[in-house]
Amino acid sequence: MKIWTKILLYITLSGIALLFVMPFAYSVYYSLLPLQFIDQLVSIQHFTLANYGELFTNYPVIRWLNNTIVNTVLIVVGNVIIDCMAGYALSRLQFPGRNAIFIAVLTTMMVPYQFIITPVYIMLAKIGWVDTMWAITVPFLFNALFIFMARQFFMSIPKDLEEAARVDGLSRAGIFFRIILPLTKPIITSIVILSFTGTWNSYLIPATFISTRENFTLVVGLKTVKDLMFERMNLTLAGVVLLSLPILIVFLVLQKHFVEGIAATGVKG
Repeated sequence: MKIWTKILLYITLSGIALLFVMPFAYSVYYSLLPLQFIDQLVSIQHFTLANYGELFTNYPVIRWLNNTIVNTVLIVVGNVIIDCMAGYALSRLQFPGRNAIFIAVLTTMMVPYQFIITPVYIMLAKIGWVDTMWAITVPFLFNALFIFMARQFFMSIPKDLEEAARVDGLSRAGIFFRIILPLTKPIITSIVILSFTGTWNSYLIPATFISTRENFTLVVGLKTVKDLMFERMNLTLAGVVLLSLPILIVFLVLQKHFVEGIAATGVKG
């Protein structure tokens, strides 16, 4: 590749990266300014954390943050364990109806959740889970997409490893937890990132199933702040930054393994 081609490629990629970074930089900048400086370029001496202080002082942001962390951690852990085990079973175990179950799993991916949210709400109401953390956690401890991704990844692992472990006397469970699972770091990372971002940013589910202010997740709580203080753009953008930072940190830490996991899911079908 010629040097000028490389330079042009780097300039293009840098421009695309800048295009994606600008909205977040805009949010950070104006979240640090008093209201009178909105839509102005000012020096760093005018920056203040008063907007963040107001959020934490006047609204139960800590409670919303705790709710979101608990909800997100439980769902991420549940998806890693359940989806990996389901994917392994569908890729390695031989049992009647295996292909039919796999087709059923794929079929659920074609149905938008908006179509089934009403019957799910009715079922949760009948067991008394509406307006509790159970309602926004238990139904989402597994995900059809992640089961599919895990299955595809496990099918790319040579069966010789399992045969050797079986000769050494390991049970099926021992093979999975001691041999297979340590090899699944890329796909586990992919599940963690996708499950984390999907849950952390989820608005429809908690807004539908939760009605008590103290039980709100962070995204729902900050939406109520925006509705009440829509003219305070700096306060709204401070909430946007609070909501975005954890996702940015998780992705930056795990991005290498995320790319590997996405690439590995299509190795073998």
